[in-house]
Amino acid sequence: MKKEEEYYPLIKSKFEELFGSKVSDYYLEITANKTFSNKLKKEIPDYKHLIFYFLDQVAPDITGFIKRTYGTEFIIIEVKDEIIKLDHIYQVRKYAELFDARFAFLVSTYEIPEEIKKLSKIVHSLLSLPAYKQLIFVQFDRNTNQFIDWFEENPFEKEHYWK
Repeated sequence: MKKEEEYYPLIKSKFEELFGSKVSDYYLEITANKTFSNKLKKEIPDYKHLIFYFLDQVAPDITGFIKRTYGTEFIIIEVKDEIIKLDHIYQVRKYAELFDARFAFLVSTYEIPEEIKKLSKIVHSLLSLPAYKQLIFVQFDRNTNQFIDWFEENPFEKEHYWK
């Protein structure tokens, strides 16, 4: 059985393939150790540098950005080698809100629980982030090293995410 940290490079690489198929200028780095490169820090607007005060305590497993003609969009990826729990969802939401992330992914090596899917239909704000941004659940298969399920949808298959 792998430790959660052992999945970070592989999952980062898989997301790099996906983002690379949609945009030309993107960057991801493993930030679980609460260390952020200058390349990543440079993309944080000066008025938001206060977030690093809080990221010294906790940080997303993988953080990155997409460069667009109109600005930078942040990416947050949290990895769990366990079944997704409500606390995990709020952990990712916290990171996504700190970074004002365009994409926030909660990746689990376990099947996405049906209860969580149903809860998101009752508590509509569970998956929505400010300004039409979304939190997306992803199941990563440990045997095939592939993403096998996305909830609510796979953004890499929907063109409206990339316009």
